[in-house]
Amino acid sequence: MQLTLLKAKLHRIRVTEACLDYEGSLSLDPDDMEAVGILPFEKILCADVENGNRFETYAIEGQRGSHVCCLNGAAAHKGKVGDRLIVMCFAQMSEEEARGFQPKVKHF
Repeated sequence: MQLTLLKAKLHRIRVTEACLDYEGSLSLDPDDMEAVGILPFEKILCADVENGNRFETYAIEGQRGSHVCCLNGAAAHKGKVGDRLIVMCFAQMSEEEARGFQPKVKHF
């Protein structure tokens, strides 16, 4: 049996930009991605703390050291600059692997 557990979370990261004219995704600072183990193009679930919107997309690398969190494409309709997001990604693992597993979390 495979279980789905939270792998990584960026907790209450602030949206710094919104770019409607883009293919789609969420641009993040590679430093923040690496801190919790989110890989480029990895599927993520985002929850906007301000308006309750939830959406799935994928992470892409923005400029290192910029602290960017940019809603791209359709995701730009789900929030606005200044909103706080909870960015989550999940991993499937066996019950044995899941026991004692701890996700990596970065608080903002």
